[in-house]
Amino acid sequence: MLATGAVVGAGVGLVPPQVTPAAISGSLDSDPGGGAPATVAEPVLVRASAAQAVMAPLPSDAVPADSGQGRRIVFSQERQRVWLIAADEAVERTYLVSGSVYDNLDPGSYSVFSRSEQAWGIDDSGTMRHFVRFARGPRAAIGFHDIPVSDGKAVQTEDELGQPLSHGCIRQRSEDAVALWEFAPLGTSVVVVA
Repeated sequence: MLATGAVVGAGVGLVPPQVTPAAISGSLDSDPGGGAPATVAEPVLVRASAAQAVMAPLPSDAVPADSGQGRRIVFSQERQRVWLIAADEAVERTYLVSGSVYDNLDPGSYSVFSRSEQAWGIDDSGTMRHFVRFARGPRAAIGFHDIPVSDGKAVQTEDELGQPLSHGCIRQRSEDAVALWEFAPLGTSVVVVA
């Protein structure tokens, strides 16, 4: 029996519909990547068991339970954290990031469709390196990259990672951006959780 106030079914969510390339009105950089729309999975209903509802909270660096299986990148919007997970489910790397201040990315399953070692932001928002794109937003592609530089200065500090501060993408420390770049060839699975 669950304790009074226990929540079951709190992890319910839908995967976003595909966005066609024709619906994209802009590109985040000079190399938009093109290609097929992001891969999405069928909607999944997730429900917590009675045991899960009364368990102690997981450590902040624990892989989210609803993050898929196999070799993948996991991004938690709530925890502002990324995990690089090997095929055997071992965590190769985890670290804090800065996701978007806007609600522009729906939880779901995606696939890396484009990569650029050097990229330029829209509206003169800076330059970035090791850009790995996996989703399409209303104005531009969405992906992982290092902290952008504008007018010779980083747009945020590494100490600010862990807070949503970007205009749409997921910002990382330079060494983490390189690690994700090396981990994520085209077609790599990306799972976004709330």
